[in-house]
Amino acid sequence: MFVTDIRKEFYEVVSNQRVALLVASDIDALCACKILQALFHCDQVQYTLVPVTGWQDLGTAFFEHKEQIKLLIKQDDDLSVPAYDDIFQDDDEDEEGGDSGNESDGGSEPSGKRRRFDEVRNLTQIDLYKVDCDCGVTVMFFELAWVLTKDTKDMLWWAIIGLTDQWVHDKITHMKYVTDIATMQRHVSRHNHRNEDEENMLSIDCMKISFEYDLRLTLYQHWTLYDSICNSCYTSCYFKLWTLNGQKKLQEFLADMGLPLKQVKQKFTSMDMTIKENLRDVIEESSNKYGMKDVRIQTFGVHFGFKNRFLASDMVHACAALLESTEKSDGDNFINALDSLSRSNLDHLYSGIDLAKKKLLAIQQTVASCICTNLILSQGPFLYCYLMEGTPDVKIFSKPVALTLLSKYLLKAFVQSTRNKRCKLLPLIMAAPKDLEKGTVIVVGIPPESETSDKKNFFGRAFEKAAESTSSRTLHDHFDTSIIELKSEDRSKFLDALITLLS
Repeated sequence: MFVTDIRKEFYEVVSNQRVALLVASDIDALCACKILQALFHCDQVQYTLVPVTGWQDLGTAFFEHKEQIKLLIKQDDDLSVPAYDDIFQDDDEDEEGGDSGNESDGGSEPSGKRRRFDEVRNLTQIDLYKVDCDCGVTVMFFELAWVLTKDTKDMLWWAIIGLTDQWVHDKITHMKYVTDIATMQRHVSRHNHRNEDEENMLSIDCMKISFEYDLRLTLYQHWTLYDSICNSCYTSCYFKLWTLNGQKKLQEFLADMGLPLKQVKQKFTSMDMTIKENLRDVIEESSNKYGMKDVRIQTFGVHFGFKNRFLASDMVHACAALLESTEKSDGDNFINALDSLSRSNLDHLYSGIDLAKKKLLAIQQTVASCICTNLILSQGPFLYCYLMEGTPDVKIFSKPVALTLLSKYLLKAFVQSTRNKRCKLLPLIMAAPKDLEKGTVIVVGIPPESETSDKKNFFGRAFEKAAESTSSRTLHDHFDTSIIELKSEDRSKFLDALITLLS
């Protein structure tokens, strides 16, 4: 069934009962969760919040909360569920004893995991509702709040963060982003011209969202300008900062802007006010001279009180870093990331910004290392790169979003570096160690670098076929099918099968 009226066919259905709110581990889902939590609070709807990182978690969550679950919403075009054997390992069943893994015996009882999976599959085949919406799930739920006349500035800010996440992580085209930004801008204008409640009239606690035509320099307002230029994908790839010539070109660029090194290498908040006032215009003027025609991008910023100012992209990078922190458990990471979206938890947000800066530094250094040591290999129909165990910061890239961000950064850098025209049109497959004890690697597939790309990624089906044809031990647990886990010793035959399949 397709949900065409989200108010009548979804919200009015769930608002009269206790709800199990299953939330995936990505920024768009977290922001949608915040909006739904606010709506449930308004309507006094009881709910249970359950984080799910993949199909395995979804099966477990359904089994534990099946009495509450009436429908699931899955927002993508693929309504299928992976095969049981792609999610649960047979050896886990064997440990539970008996012949539970042998399904061909008529008298044998299926294992607990098998029962949970079958229930999820049956639910998905029978009661799966798909929302007819081409936007991110956060924007969709904000539109719901607007229709219900319960939208607030906080909800609007979460919708903007969810949209920005789609753009930052390359899930939508630039044209789609610009179109949705225009829609959000109308909502911002509407909210800025009305007083929602008394809280927003108190200047010390006020929240003001503003449309910005700001720089594509990651976290520059919370970093030094120099570090932001060096670690932003857009400027780093353009200048080729992993080369000596690139470093020289950057120095020329800074000189052209007339910015002293002392100023650009200190914290942005400590720079002279006279420099900061015209900084965007100065950078844009020099960028145009150097061929960077789109160094500024349409976005939104927010002020919390007098002191705290953030761009939507700052929130995305901070939240993503908290969500995939290697220092804490997945459950703690989920709670910290969710809390960082509330203006009452700015400490979490600032710690996320610090983690994001460390991640961006690791990405930049890894990209430079991979290109300078020729780790990117042409395998015929695709490029391939494997991060060896012992690579600095390799633990960071055992997480799917971090590895995907690194892969896209690396592919852009490689396209800028290589003289081989054919290689510029190839996709990239990247692998990194996942779990040393289990002997697994995480593999991600990235489509070719293209300005006109429709952002479609077809590696999911290719990975399934390659694993099936070679009996490779893979785990297809991620909701994004272009990300899988693979046994290290099966890596060679899996890649050989992909080469044959895609040639």
